[in-house]
Amino acid sequence: MKATIFVCGVIGIALYLSFLIFMLVWVPAPPLIIIVVVVTALLMFDFYHVLRHGETHGRR
Repeated sequence: MKATIFVCGVIGIALYLSFLIFMLVWVPAPPLIIIVVVVTALLMFDFYHVLRHGETHGRR
């Protein structure tokens, strides 16, 4: 199960980053760059959290 989550997560993150890098090259606005960096940091934190604790951690 963790291998599936890892592979799907890496594929999703790679597609997300490839789209955003293309978009940031096309529209290099500083507020957009800040938003993308913050959202990407939250994405990486959540991915790490899911890999470490599972998808249902904290739920009853």
